[in-house]
Amino acid sequence: MTHTARRIGRTLALVLPVVMVLSGTLAVTRVQWSAHNTESQLLTAASETVSKRAKAREPQDVLRDKLLRELREEDPGVALTELQRTVEARPSLATHCMSIAKALGKAAVDQYGPTRAHRFSRPVCDTSFASGVAQFS
Repeated sequence: MTHTARRIGRTLALVLPVVMVLSGTLAVTRVQWSAHNTESQLLTAASETVSKRAKAREPQDVLRDKLLRELREEDPGVALTELQRTVEARPSLATHCMSIAKALGKAAVDQYGPTRAHRFSRPVCDTSFASGVAQFS
């Protein structure tokens, strides 16, 4: 009898947790978590996050990315000339000129190395390009 009782106990010890987990899982899936149709609410919530527009980028960020692309495709001289022309055409970007020129200097060091990057230095934005080259070399 003791052997049979042990066997039944072991079987229950293995089967009972599985049954409890499955029944709990099934119970949770059947509970109404909201008052109305949950499928439409899930779709609505998902579509809200997808349809939100990305934050508009600042003009200086757009210009920086454009100039960095020009630097990689052509050379830093072209990017610096474009920076100078853009700042002259749009004076509101003058406050960001130094940071953009430093970013161009860093990118020039990454692409050409410090010695060759210094050759492209120009007096654009108070020589911030040269400062960026020197800082990141």
